Amino acid sequence: MWLSDAQKIGVALTTFGTLFMFLGVMLFFDAALLALGNMLFLSGLTLIIGPQKTFYFFARKQKLRGTACFIGGILLVFMKYAFIGMIVEIFGFLNLFGDFFPVVVTFLRQLPFIGNLLSLPYIRPQIVDRIAGSRTSAV
Repeated sequence: MWLSDAQKIGVALTTFGTLFMFLGVMLFFDAALLALGNMLFLSGLTLIIGPQKTFYFFARKQKLRGTACFIGGILLVFMKYAFIGMIVEIFGFLNLFGDFFPVVVTFLRQLPFIGNLLSLPYIRPQIVDRIAGSRTSAV
């Protein structure tokens, strides 16, 4: 699957948004970096999947609580309540994008070095299998 130019720009904006949010957290919840990261992340996501699909993703009935928390967290960051805003935003992010974690874990398990790391005895049953939603019990 080839990406269009708008989708390539969207991937770059989403990556930079994630980087700015990470830097904002590392620099003791710098509100300016967090706000910039939020704007870049949302605009990148919109460019990747399109405005209509983005609206339908956030407006789905089963995702309304996550959407309200995510947008509320962004607004709190904009009003300079960075720490509280990030907590609310992370809760909303997990509610919105939590369905994708098993897919990501399955992909990461197939990578050469990371797959071996995720299969270590103390990591696999307690962390990775819980995220991936595996129903097998550890013997």
